[in-house]
Amino acid sequence: MAVSKVVLAKLSPTMEEGTIVKWTKKEGDPVKQGDVLAEIETDKANMEMEAQGSGVLRKILVPAGGKAPVGSLIGVIAEPNEDISKMVASAAPAAPAQPQQQQQQAPPPPAAQPAAAAPALQPAAAARPAAAPPPAIGPRPVPAPAAAEGSRVKASPLARSMAAQRNIPLDAVAGSGPNGRIIKRDIESWAGAPTGAPARSSAAPAPAGPTITPGQEIPVSNIRRVIAKRLAESMFTAPHFYVTVDVDMDAAVALRDQLQRGEDVKVTYNDLVVKACAKALTRFPMVNASWAGDKIVTHGEVHVGIAVTIPDGLITPVVRNADRKSVLDISREVKDLATRARERKLKPEEFTGSTFTISNLGMFGVTEFTAIINPPESAILAVGAVQRVAVVDEDDSVRPGHRMKVTLSSDHRVVDGAMAAQFLGEVRRLLENPVSLFV
Repeated sequence: MAVSKVVLAKLSPTMEEGTIVKWTKKEGDPVKQGDVLAEIETDKANMEMEAQGSGVLRKILVPAGGKAPVGSLIGVIAEPNEDISKMVASAAPAAPAQPQQQQQQAPPPPAAQPAAAAPALQPAAAARPAAAPPPAIGPRPVPAPAAAEGSRVKASPLARSMAAQRNIPLDAVAGSGPNGRIIKRDIESWAGAPTGAPARSSAAPAPAGPTITPGQEIPVSNIRRVIAKRLAESMFTAPHFYVTVDVDMDAAVALRDQLQRGEDVKVTYNDLVVKACAKALTRFPMVNASWAGDKIVTHGEVHVGIAVTIPDGLITPVVRNADRKSVLDISREVKDLATRARERKLKPEEFTGSTFTISNLGMFGVTEFTAIINPPESAILAVGAVQRVAVVDEDDSVRPGHRMKVTLSSDHRVVDGAMAAQFLGEVRRLLENPVSLFV
């Protein structure tokens, strides 16, 4: 039988190198074609790598924790008596294993998502142990962490439901219940608002990361490296400009309160924003377009990326054909994608190919911000928190109301100022008349 090379394939579209999380086979183990050989950390997710040949795993050239560039030889499969010395000698040395330390930061804008390349090895989504949750945030003593590293986050059903409604990542909340279990008061304290009320800017700072010693050097993860490269390219090549509008959310708040009484799906404000943007994009195809050097490419389908923060960076799961899906379908899909994104279980086709992106920091109490465009898209929407404010009516009377600021970052090579304003005007019109999102 011919010697079979174990080559690190391009397991995600933007992957340039990978880290061996673990080998599921050890040297000397028999291997059949299709067996899972190793778990690889890419720049987006952890993927299982399958054997492309049968025999014995004779040599592991990159140990667990080591890094290697795409296309490099990381192992050899052969028969027990076959000579593999020349192949082993020709292999490039792998980067040494490094202790992995994670630093939780406020989520940056999403990284790039070019078209996927066909991998040489068959990738499949792999579970990754959840990172240890950051310290507690809120006006109470620091409780025990919700779950130990590698285990499922412990939370009551009510806490899980409340977190899903508010788009709060459970792994960012520390629990004060028995054995570190997350309970209702932990979600309320973390969000800084009572159940059913919109979060306010002063109440929900971004979750703190693990303690960092001054002068400490922190290894850069694959995800962070790609984010840094692609966002620098976007910021310095695409001429950004920004347009902000204030949205009257009174009707949306009232409608959401009615929907919350249902038992099937809990709709968030972000779900309404996704649907509003999807409908508006069909009416403004230039916002749903890409700059391609000597031409502008308008996309025939509306694929909305949702920025999701994960412990070592950010990923943008994609709701495909969002304009054709109901708000309830979008709500279910976003919750599923966000959960699996944080568990590093997304498949490449689930985080690539977006034509427009939404980044929402409202759950952190942020009222307004600007985001960097996710190339090759031409625009990204930054969504702030729904705030309870004093509103002056036309008769000069003052009443309580709800407002939300949204800011569109646009590539001026594709989108002009008037078009950006018109697009945001349509998004605002839809959100201020939310019943239209359900028809």
